[in-house]
Amino acid sequence: MSTLTIDDGTTECTVSVPAGATLLQAVRLAGARLPTLCHWEGLPPYGACRLCLVEVAEEGSSRTQLVAACTYPAIDGLRVRTQAPGAVAVRRMMLELLLARCPTSEVIRDLAAEAGLDASRFAGETGDGRADELCVLCGLCVRVCRDLVGAAAIAFTGRGGAREVAAPFHIQSEACIGCGACAAVCPTGAVRIEDSGGQRHLVTWNTVVPLKPCPGCGQPFAPEPMAFLTGLAEASEHLWGLCPACRRKEAALSLAAAKQ
Repeated sequence: MSTLTIDDGTTECTVSVPAGATLLQAVRLAGARLPTLCHWEGLPPYGACRLCLVEVAEEGSSRTQLVAACTYPAIDGLRVRTQAPGAVAVRRMMLELLLARCPTSEVIRDLAAEAGLDASRFAGETGDGRADELCVLCGLCVRVCRDLVGAAAIAFTGRGGAREVAAPFHIQSEACIGCGACAAVCPTGAVRIEDSGGQRHLVTWNTVVPLKPCPGCGQPFAPEPMAFLTGLAEASEHLWGLCPACRRKEAALSLAAAKQ
C-alpha cells in the first residue's frame, strides 16, 4: 500500500491505495474533484487532455512539479495539491484551447464554466473552423477499438490543426465490426451511429455494417460481424441470440415457468 497526502484547496487528507495505483485513483478516493476527458477505466493511461494536472512533491523534498494524475504512479509519501495555482492555470489554458476547438460542445462548455471560463482567447485559431466540431482528440475511440475490441478500424490522421480521427482514407472500414464501443466511450458525443433499414450506419467513420435479424421477432439488432465473433449465429435458441425485447420476454416466461 502507498499512503499519500491530498490537498484539494479546502481540506487535506491522507489516503492509502494499492501498489500500482495511479495518482488519479488516489485523488478520486480522497473525494477531490478532478475532471478528465481521455481517461477510461480498463484502458491504459494516455495523458492526452491534461485536465488532470496536479502539483506533487515527494516526501522530504521541497521541489514540486506538475504531472498528469492519470499517468503518474501513486508513490508512498507523495504530497499532492489539486488546486495549486500552477496546476489550475494550465488546466484553464487547456480548457480555453478545447473551448476554441469545440465551442458548441456542452461537455466542454460545462467544464469551462466550472473553471470560471465563458469564452476563449483562442477562438478561431484552432481546429479547421467548423463551428459544430465535437471531437477533442482524446483518443478514447481509437484506443478502445485497438486495445479492447482488437479491430483497429480507426486511427489518428493528419498533423497540427488538421489532426483528426478517421477510418483509413475516409472510406468504408472493412475492419469495423459495428460494436459501437467508440461511441460508448466518446466523452462529447462526437461519434454518430444510427440503425436503420437493417444496417448500422457509423456516420462518423463513413462505414455501414449489416445487422443480424432477431430469430424471435425478425427485427435487426446485432451487427453481423459481432454475431459471427461471439457465436450468436449458432446460438439462436440461447437468450443472448435474441434482441433485448425478446430476451426479456423469454426470461420472464422462464421465470414464470420455474415458479409454477
